[in-house]
Amino acid sequence: MARPSDFAPAFGATDAVGAPTDPLQERIEVGVAIVGAGPGGLACAIRLGQLLEEHPEVRERLGEVPVAVFEKGKLPGSHLLSGAVVNPRALRRLFKGRLTMADIPTYGEVSGEAVYLMSRRSAVRIPAPPTMRNHGNVLLSVSALGRFLAEQAEALGVAVLPETAATKLLVEHGRAVGIRTGDRGRGREGEPLSTFEPGSDVVAGITVLAEGTQGFLTAGAIESFGLQGENPQIWALGVKEVWRVPRPLRRIVHTMGWPLRTSAGYGEFGGSFIYPMGDELVTVGFVAGLEAKDVEFSVHDVLQEFKTHRLVWKILGGGERVAWGAKTITEGGYFSLPPRFNAPGLLLVGEGAGLVNVPRLKGIHYAIESGRLAAEAAFRALQRGEVASRVGALDSYDESLRESALWKELYEVRNMRQAFDKGFLVGGALASMMTVTKGRMPNGRFPTHPNSAAPLMKTGRASRYPSPDGKYVFDKLSSVFASGNRTRDDQPNHLKVTTRVRRPVAEAWEWMCPAHVYEVGRDLGDGMVSVEITPSNCVQCGAITAKGGRLTPPEGGSGPEYTLT
Repeated sequence: MARPSDFAPAFGATDAVGAPTDPLQERIEVGVAIVGAGPGGLACAIRLGQLLEEHPEVRERLGEVPVAVFEKGKLPGSHLLSGAVVNPRALRRLFKGRLTMADIPTYGEVSGEAVYLMSRRSAVRIPAPPTMRNHGNVLLSVSALGRFLAEQAEALGVAVLPETAATKLLVEHGRAVGIRTGDRGRGREGEPLSTFEPGSDVVAGITVLAEGTQGFLTAGAIESFGLQGENPQIWALGVKEVWRVPRPLRRIVHTMGWPLRTSAGYGEFGGSFIYPMGDELVTVGFVAGLEAKDVEFSVHDVLQEFKTHRLVWKILGGGERVAWGAKTITEGGYFSLPPRFNAPGLLLVGEGAGLVNVPRLKGIHYAIESGRLAAEAAFRALQRGEVASRVGALDSYDESLRESALWKELYEVRNMRQAFDKGFLVGGALASMMTVTKGRMPNGRFPTHPNSAAPLMKTGRASRYPSPDGKYVFDKLSSVFASGNRTRDDQPNHLKVTTRVRRPVAEAWEWMCPAHVYEVGRDLGDGMVSVEITPSNCVQCGAITAKGGRLTPPEGGSGPEYTLT
């Protein structure tokens, strides 16, 4: 029985972690290096900026560039995608005494909500489970939030560096000492072009990894420093569209059930969201776990199928799609968290560290909160008489995380995602028990298994997908165009994938990818086929890493240019 994990390319910590290579005099020095201009990284930068503003003597000791944020996207926010309904508590704490929620770009508070249990021809409204109640939360575009947070960070003297991919975590003598930025201007075979610019070693007193889902350096750091959780990490894939609609939507909508198959044998778990973005825009998306067993399971096509339901047509009908995007979501939960969130000279922040509450559909405010706490721990370690890279110097970050509300919330739902591996009905019953008892029952640890280890089968799933019409139902290539993808056709391949695999694995990759990057190639005999890859289509969602390959950082500035997601 074929499994994607049987064809995983060789990857180890040495691919993402290494010693500095530039001569001492050519290395760039910064005080604190933050990788990723998402909510977690920028919250960390903002809080550090606030603290350094209050303590100019510390700022002076950190040199010309006290804090630098390295972002691989074209601009901050270009690679950010989420629902997003956000708990505002972390933003309020971050900007306490400086800004209010009225100053932050949102679409206002959630004014109403509805949860539906779906079948093909019906939608039965059910009471919202406690984990899905959103009273007091705000609606926003996370890409717009990223742009706003970057502006706030720069106003505090933080250097925000877009189009700068971090390709290696620099480690010497068991201590993180910075990052290496990627080369720019290489050709398809790695040859330098006329526009070639080599990367640089950037050394820092403290390095913060806030890469978000499927962080390349984060994966290397977890392996290098022995930070694996009790359970392996798992992911879901979310695909969303933004629509301009003729009628305003006055509530948020979540659905469960159809078009997913509820039997545990298929491994299909997830649901949809439909959120208003003011009076004219609506975002609609579908999220499903990447352990689905059917080779023809495609979250992009499941979303198109979902849109054919009359419940959705009543909202979107007569409208126009204006944006599209895809991103993986970290789903392992409490037992997949690292035993420590720091190593000498290093801090792990946000979703890359696994800080996502899947039952509550929340991760953004966890990223912001962990970024703030990481900044405060870093500031303590930068005081005179302290050595930031010594073992234990950053332990206060772990202590703060474990004392925070987010830690208690993650513990209470520690087994809820895993319960649905037993199917929708059994999983729902177990989840209800966990909700009522706040996680006390059933006790113990439910295991997870890597997404890529799921055995594959074929049942004709694709026959249910609607045919694209270019107006309401869309194919993958037109969707990639709608993402604003600007990847150079002739840059080196940033996707590490075995190109000689069993046919079911190649078919699973082709269907799984929302951007039509992989195609089944030539028949090689004995059930083996080649895999054809179009890296320039890639929107860097990270699904291939969960399903047997490896996404590595492409040239800085590549990929989607999200603005509404």
